[in-house]
Amino acid sequence: MEETGLVIKIEGPRAFVAVERKSLCDACPASTVCKPTEEGTIIEAMNKAGAQLGDRVIVSLKAYSYLKGSIIVYGIPALSLIAGAIMGKEILKGILKLDPELLSAIGGLVFFTLSFVIIKLVSKKFDRKTEYIPVIEKIIP
Repeated sequence: MEETGLVIKIEGPRAFVAVERKSLCDACPASTVCKPTEEGTIIEAMNKAGAQLGDRVIVSLKAYSYLKGSIIVYGIPALSLIAGAIMGKEILKGILKLDPELLSAIGGLVFFTLSFVIIKLVSKKFDRKTEYIPVIEKIIP
């Protein structure tokens, strides 16, 4: 995945790039997470090309990293919700004398919430790995 953008801030080996906003951004459910602005969507990237403030650059992210991130952000919570609902209904019905549908909802919500806590803890590990961070590949003259 490659995007063109403008370097708006530099902090050590990383640069913040305003990537041009596309029409798909308006309908994207992740627009609340990536914080689109008037300048574009702000991406933090490794500045391997040595870009300076105001340079137009090409930022790339490996496809498998993008796919892996999508699976983590969307897949794990969805599977946790389903597993929690099934386990809540099947396991808790022998322990608690409540409506099985209520137990299913409680189990699903508990597992769903736990999945976000786990993702938050694991994401700190990924922040240190440069293979999961976008990289400024080249400066556009």
